[in-house]
Formats: sequence, C-alpha cells, structure tokens
Amino acid sequence: MKYPRWIAHRGAGKLAPENTLAAFRLGATHGYRMYECDAKLSADGVVFLLHDATLERTTNGHGMAGNLAWSALSQLDAGSWHSRAFAGEPLATLESVARHCQAQGHWLNIEIKPTPGMETQTGRAVALEAARLWASDPEHTPFLTSFQPDALQGAREAAPDLPRGLLLDTLWSGWLEAAGQLGCVALVCNHALWDSTTVAQARSAGLKTLAYTVNDDWAAQRLLGLGLDGIITDRVDLFAPED
Repeated sequence: MKYPRWIAHRGAGKLAPENTLAAFRLGATHGYRMYECDAKLSADGVVFLLHDATLERTTNGHGMAGNLAWSALSQLDAGSWHSRAFAGEPLATLESVARHCQAQGHWLNIEIKPTPGMETQTGRAVALEAARLWASDPEHTPFLTSFQPDALQGAREAAPDLPRGLLLDTLWSGWLEAAGQLGCVALVCNHALWDSTTVAQARSAGLKTLAYTVNDDWAAQRLLGLGLDGIITDRVDLFAPED
C-alpha cells in the first residue's frame, strides 16, 4: 500500500455534492491526490456512487437506489440538494470516476456500500469492475474497504490481488482476527478508536492504519502523532496534503 496519507472523503463531499465528479474535481484543486467514495449496484448491475441505501438525501429521486436501473438513476439530479451552483450534477459511475482519476494520476479508496442483503454480490461486482478499470494502470490500483465482512469476502473471491481494508466504527469481538481472515492489508477506523494500543495491535498484525472522518486540527495532530498511515477528511479546505 503506497497511497497518499491525506484522503478526501467522498471526494471533497462537503464543499461539493458528495460522490460526484464535481466533488473529485474540487478536491483536486485543493491539492488532494486520493479520494474516498461509496459504491453500490444498480438493479441492472452498474456500479455507481452513492452513500445511502435510499435516494432522498442526496438526489431528487425516491426509494431504494438499488431497485432502479442505471437508465433511471442516470437521470437524477445529485447536486441541487447541496447548493444551486451544482444543480443538475448527475450521479457518477465507478467507470467515470476511474477515468477521471487515471487522467489525473490520482488514487481511489472505494468503500463497498451494499444495498442491504446484497453484501457478497456487491463486493464481487465492485471488485471485478475495479480490476477491469485499473487493469492498464496498476500503479494507481484502488483500495477497497467495507464495514461488511461479507462484502470484503466477495471482493477477495472476485479480485484477490486488489488491496482490502476493514472499516470499523466499534472494536467488535474478533475485529483483528477478522481483518486477517479476510486478507486485509489495513484497518480503517473511526478516529476515536485509535490510540497507542490499537495502533500497536494493528502493526503487530502487519496492517496499515487509517482513520475517518477527521475534520478538526486537534484530532489530526493526535493521529499524526500516533503515526497513522492515512487520514480521511471532509475538510480539504483546512488540511493541505503534504504527500
């Protein structure tokens, strides 16, 4: 894993509508070279970017996003909810984001965000699509993460060579062992979970350490002091990536 330390959350998704190409472009203007995004499946198997299971918060659509075909999803407005300046911004496919990142020489952290009940299938599909899209650009191989072990297992079965990370919001029983069993190379934790003990545990298992979502200077300084390998932030306007 040789990625930039600073990662723009959902592609600068506070200053622009999250998970859209507009957000990735804005992150780049602040010097970011790596972005986190959320990927799920449309009803007809297209991998596209959206955080929520439902459409209401970040688009003008309604209902479960995974129940719609891409032909319908592609017509939605994913920008007006954020601000008038982004009215009409469409949802992005993973393919469109891949092309954008490759053109810029940038990296992507793809969080597998399945529609409930579609964990394994989504993990496989996202991994296969990522492997296809980056086949000619191995230098910028994407990093796959998920809170869902079944999604990571599906990704491992479909594209075992793509690096994977287990996302953690709590330190549930067996978290470290699970990361090893899933063949993960990293742990991506809520920043409050990292301390000298958990960092040492991760490192003893040969795992890289990343934190989300770090939006305050005091939190960033604490994590940098612990020597974390990656920091995911919304505040691309506050933190200037140094590497």
